[in-house]
Amino acid sequence: MANDYFFCGIGGSGMLPLAMIVQAQGNRIEGSDRSRDQGRTPEKFAWLEAHGVTLHPQDGSGVTRPEQIVVATGAVEDTVPDIGAARRGGARIVTRPELLSQIFNAAPTSIGVAGTSGKSTITGMIAWILHQAGRDPTVMNGAVMKNFADADHPFASALIGGRDLFVSEVDESDGSIARYDPTVAVVSNISLDHKSMEELRDLFGGFTGRATTAVLNLDNAETAALAQQMVEAGRGDAVVTFALGNETADLSAHDLEPLPTGMKFQLTERASGTVLSANLPVPGAHNVANALAALAAVGAVGVPLEQAVAALQTFSGIRRRMELVGTASGVTVIDDFAHNPDKIAASLKTLHAFDGRLLVLFQPHGFGPLKLMKREFVDGFAGLLRADDVLLMPEPVYFGGTTDRSVGSEDIAAGVRAAGRAAEALPTREACGDRLIELARPGDRIVVMGARDDTLSQFAAELIERLRASAG
Repeated sequence: MANDYFFCGIGGSGMLPLAMIVQAQGNRIEGSDRSRDQGRTPEKFAWLEAHGVTLHPQDGSGVTRPEQIVVATGAVEDTVPDIGAARRGGARIVTRPELLSQIFNAAPTSIGVAGTSGKSTITGMIAWILHQAGRDPTVMNGAVMKNFADADHPFASALIGGRDLFVSEVDESDGSIARYDPTVAVVSNISLDHKSMEELRDLFGGFTGRATTAVLNLDNAETAALAQQMVEAGRGDAVVTFALGNETADLSAHDLEPLPTGMKFQLTERASGTVLSANLPVPGAHNVANALAALAAVGAVGVPLEQAVAALQTFSGIRRRMELVGTASGVTVIDDFAHNPDKIAASLKTLHAFDGRLLVLFQPHGFGPLKLMKREFVDGFAGLLRADDVLLMPEPVYFGGTTDRSVGSEDIAAGVRAAGRAAEALPTREACGDRLIELARPGDRIVVMGARDDTLSQFAAELIERLRASAG
């Protein structure tokens, strides 16, 4: 029987794909979004309306019937007008993690992709391999999968397939990972991000403990410890490990060769002794590790290794993951989702495999993470920026509400300067854009980094246009 769903914040990177999956299962979808009310990313909301979604202002006016199921982000606050209207009208409220985990757990076979970094890329790789193998997966990702994006599906962060095989990115930052009971649990790495290490160990340990098969990274101390714990608990047969250059892992990569747009490497499967040459069309050693995680995950559901490796050779990547925006006046602009110390480190290491100064625009994704990881941000930029690189930071993303704003971008920039690297904090992103254009010279690469703000991609595209105009 079809249900009426109302998605509060339907344009969000986690909400839009879930709404599309729920709609594909035969339900009616309505929604609201503060970004739409503010006039941001209008093309996204036009696309939703063209695909049968009824949109309302986020003022409670769209929640009018007790039979509606109102889907909220993780935090259910009465201060959001739609939530208040739902409570007054007797509509049922579910959080996004509740709804997604219900659909995930209902699938006969499920693959959950977790970890501090790499989730969206691994999920996209798994999706493409399973699709190429004819397995008809339904996939929930937090980012646009470029293999599935086309003129009619520009926001392809979901893949609509059958109900028998469900693949989803799984989030630990809000604790919702505890809701998922996966057939295959993938954990790419575990490091400080939103929660304490003690909380993270407990959450990830439960996630892998509930799985039939756990895919774990031996290159990360925390995930390697998880693998050891499962062995000691008598569940060694349920563990599949991967690593770079470590032949004790079940899948390992060797002889990594960076290419301008990708990576070449030798892949070894320990059990069979199979050695394959692999070409990956996305750059960076971290993406080789992501590929190993994806290969192990699909292997656990029966996709032959050779077939999976062949599919990865046509993997197009994930939107905003080291995405080339364009080149103008000899300056290249790259759009990147990196927003925590691990992701930033992976991107900087990948970029520094090739010559050229980096002009890094990093927009923090909130005041809370900036305060929690102040030392890690400072140490990361100070340790990985080269002498001629420049870091520019506007203030963190802030869409209102109560939050501790005691640590801002200048605190990070000052720490990086104290370590002998060039860093500036400016009041606005527009001011940073002006400074980037002023600084840019042929051979430079401008990297736009940050999360939780769809307009960063638009900002990156505008930089290319400004560079072209300045050349003309």
